[in-house]
Amino acid sequence: MLNIKCFVVNPIQENTYIVSDATKEAVIIDCGAYFPSEKAKIEDFIREEGLNVKHLLLTHSHFDHTFGNSFVLETYHLTPEGYGGKEISFGEHRFQVIHTPGHAKDAVVFFCSEEKIAFTGDTVFQNSIGRTDLEGGNYHELEASIALLKQIIPDDTKLYPGHGPSTTMGEEKLMNPFFEGQ
Repeated sequence: MLNIKCFVVNPIQENTYIVSDATKEAVIIDCGAYFPSEKAKIEDFIREEGLNVKHLLLTHSHFDHTFGNSFVLETYHLTPEGYGGKEISFGEHRFQVIHTPGHAKDAVVFFCSEEKIAFTGDTVFQNSIGRTDLEGGNYHELEASIALLKQIIPDDTKLYPGHGPSTTMGEEKLMNPFFEGQ
């Protein structure tokens, strides 16, 4: 079973996740920690839980998701990983890496089918989707990415977005107006 701890950080209220399993191996997803107090809370949590951080994962490279990259490099000697590989392994778990351009060219979703969880970054939010008006954004690409996710990710999968509360794929299929017609 995966343990998921969310830290809401920086002025843009970005979700930084620490994900670990029984082996105490962990990944950090989208370290947006900006203020020293945010970095300290993350470091304290990792130390108190006795976690061995194996990867720094990025759902995409927008600034609010990467503020903490230098902190992770200095503290845990890890550089960001994201679009490129097909799987990320740690402990007894693995994430499938699904390329989901639209909000950003390098956007990905990390999906753990065995645990039925997915980290969607800014591709999917509760009842919404990511902006497409920023550099590298493309609404038609995001539509195609949503259609792909609807095919791959089962309804009972819990989605952990880059901002805001978690949701499920089934809830988004029912309630998210951007999922209609995809």
